Amino acid sequence: MDARVRELVKATIPVLKEHGVALTTYFYQRMFRHNPELKNIFNQSHNETGKQPVALAMAVLAYAENIDDPSVLASVITLIANKHASVGIRAEHYPIVGKHLLASIREVLGDAASDELIHAWGVAYGALADVFIEAESKLYNEACNSDGGWSGWRSFRIIDKVRESAEITSFHLVPCDGGPLPSYRAGQYTTVRAFVPELGVTQLRQYTLSIAPGAMHFRISVKREPAGATTPAGRVSNRLHDFYKVGDMLELAPPFGEFFLDETHDGPVVLISGGVGITPMISMLDRLVAAAPSRPVQFVHACRNAAVFAFGAHLAKVAERNPQVRLHLFHDEGAVSAPVQAGRVDLRALAGEVLAEGADYYLCGPVGFLEAQIATLHELGVESARIHAEVFDTGGIAT
Repeated sequence: MDARVRELVKATIPVLKEHGVALTTYFYQRMFRHNPELKNIFNQSHNETGKQPVALAMAVLAYAENIDDPSVLASVITLIANKHASVGIRAEHYPIVGKHLLASIREVLGDAASDELIHAWGVAYGALADVFIEAESKLYNEACNSDGGWSGWRSFRIIDKVRESAEITSFHLVPCDGGPLPSYRAGQYTTVRAFVPELGVTQLRQYTLSIAPGAMHFRISVKREPAGATTPAGRVSNRLHDFYKVGDMLELAPPFGEFFLDETHDGPVVLISGGVGITPMISMLDRLVAAAPSRPVQFVHACRNAAVFAFGAHLAKVAERNPQVRLHLFHDEGAVSAPVQAGRVDLRALAGEVLAEGADYYLCGPVGFLEAQIATLHELGVESARIHAEVFDTGGIAT
């Protein structure tokens, strides 16, 4: 990109700050009107609630603000590339998205969108698209060429359905083709593709693989999402709970995700989770006790009450068999008994156990929970490089 292109893109920053969400909302409406087949890829619940347009508006703004040095967005690009690969975004989709994005800029901004400005954004979009296409191509190649790996979608059969709590149910899955499973990193997710009758489209949702790598089957643990004041009930999560049974088939994408246990380290590990954020932590914990029993593990988990506490019996068994594992469990409400404590997580009170030289901290849960725990870790002197976090919004990674 030349200096003039970057200058024009940066000139749109004030407009993006003020009207970015209106622009991206219009963009999605336009794209789905002209290319309705893309509804099968994009999360329609997130479009209904406005979450998807807001996320795209923030991404476009961040790109404009960093157009002189997009490398500062490398971690964000990695995250998005993994999400794109998990839902099957391919190189041929980028021209479609670009066409509708540029048309939306012109139609929303009107006379303010000169031909020169549209050209500049076209060049900028093309450069960013090339970055994503390259990153996603690498992910696809790795997934396809690994032992047991595949490209696109693979049919799996449900061999067990286990109620883990009042809200979370696990689905145990094996490939219908009888072939082997690929290795993956503890903490990564797979994507489920399911038809949603009320929408009339297929929808894709990411769910953590809640079992350590190396098992003979996959397991996803899905939280049922009721409707909220401003959000619809989780269409895929509720359908999985209510309609899918042992013997039924689901289509899955290969495992992806940039949030996973770093097995190149050998120091202590602190796993901190809230609610359904426990699912990657179970995979990480089981991997640690099997493959690195010398690494001390502090397992910190909070949920509302005993009814929604998933994997409690499993955690107790792991801690009993592995003295290097310490549990710190909290319930916000209701009666508790050891080892569960009443109240919320206070890492300051646990500092004597969770603070250790060379420790890695993995956190997963709702946004507010993560913000509070990360702020406390910083307050306690833990540097950002040792903190690894995954945000679970309503419904987990997705509903």
